[in-house]
Amino acid sequence: MLIIGIAGGSGSGKSTVVKQVIKHLPKEAVTVIPQDAFYKDNGHKSAEERARINFDHPSSIEWSLLISQLETLKTGIPIEMPMYSYVTCARSKETITVNPSKVIIVEGILILSNPRLRKKMDIKVFVDADGDDRLMRVIRRDIEERGRSFQQVLEHYESFVKPMHLQFIEPTKRYADIIVPQGGQNKVAIDLLSSRIKTHINRDADDSKPFQPPAQRT
Repeated sequence: MLIIGIAGGSGSGKSTVVKQVIKHLPKEAVTVIPQDAFYKDNGHKSAEERARINFDHPSSIEWSLLISQLETLKTGIPIEMPMYSYVTCARSKETITVNPSKVIIVEGILILSNPRLRKKMDIKVFVDADGDDRLMRVIRRDIEERGRSFQQVLEHYESFVKPMHLQFIEPTKRYADIIVPQGGQNKVAIDLLSSRIKTHINRDADDSKPFQPPAQRT
């Protein structure tokens, strides 16, 4: 099993990179584990308290559960991955059954900030993007998907996203084996990463084949 970590700032294009990589690979060869599924359950808090949650701080993630489930997958056992809602800030009672596969991609803004999780990764990727480009994507996403107003998005970006990016996310670039500028638009980097994964998948397939003795000449 090959474990790949794909990190980068909010709105950097991580999800696009993941989708583009998956397109290059055999069906069912890849499992994606999103960091966002492992935010701590805050559904019990008031609306005012939920509005102050800092989703860009490492303490917002239940790392022990993420690492434990990753280890379970590595042993060949399926997991029940949590489902999280940004609207309610709560975990759903339902879970998603995730089966092991040859390649596991762990994706999220903070995944390279945790030393224990980094040690589990065979390839570490950082998706880099200009701050203005990231802000535009964050505005569009938070308005369309998280029900925030334009003013709320700007206030949240100024209070949480930008300072946390500078403190916790940007510094993790130094842990990356591969840096992908321009996000999902960087076809060269995506092709290189996809080729590396294909090589691993093909090597595993060859290793699993039974030994065939050479044919004897008559």
